[in-house]
Amino acid sequence: MAGGYGTRFSEYTDVTPKPMIEIAGEPIAVHIMRRYAQYGYKDFVLALGYKAHKFREYFANYKSKFSNISINLGTGTIEFLDENEGLDWNVTLIDTGQDTMTGGRLKRLSNILTEPFMLTYGDGVANVDLHALVNFHKENQKTLTLTAVRPNARFGELEFSGNDVVGFDEKPQLAQGWINGGFFVCEPEIFNYIEADSEMLEREPMARLVKDRQLSAYKHEGFWQCMDTKRDHEKLTQRFATDPVWLK
Repeated sequence: MAGGYGTRFSEYTDVTPKPMIEIAGEPIAVHIMRRYAQYGYKDFVLALGYKAHKFREYFANYKSKFSNISINLGTGTIEFLDENEGLDWNVTLIDTGQDTMTGGRLKRLSNILTEPFMLTYGDGVANVDLHALVNFHKENQKTLTLTAVRPNARFGELEFSGNDVVGFDEKPQLAQGWINGGFFVCEPEIFNYIEADSEMLEREPMARLVKDRQLSAYKHEGFWQCMDTKRDHEKLTQRFATDPVWLK
């Protein structure tokens, strides 16, 4: 999913779509893709919308960005003189509409995604064990499996006894506050639960799945971080500088 406006992050997204904002020298979308590629999943479909041309420019020029090249200016022919980066990914870029919601974006890919597939957002990184996630999905035999995460609380948590503070955890992990962390596994039947471009996947379609008992959750206790604000970007930049999560 790479088509939203990223309005909560307007310091950057006025110019750059959020999935293309760089962390440690690469767009966050590429970091997410590296996690999948580490597990052998190298066929990607990006559902684009806002500033779609930025994605096309980046991936169309990716190989030349990391290679020495020779260009015939008369014919426009480009010869790559080396293979510095060597990524063997297939990246399909589909414009799913400027104002389409997440459910509608997914629905517009129904003619491409005809077999079970994985899905995630373009602004959240995690060290999810993707093989374990897929196996969980197969065992539970639901239409959709999401990855549930427990993010750290934004503010410190106080524990009271009367008016006395008896405990303080500066940034605790939420004890019961499981949230949708993305990293879905989907059966093609998911498209039957989406009715319109205006539907957010997380609302009407998921409500229908819950009603039919077709939504399961894989609980991930490890690292997960979304990038909604400048503060999140700074935290991820610091983390990736010392501990790239896709390697863990």
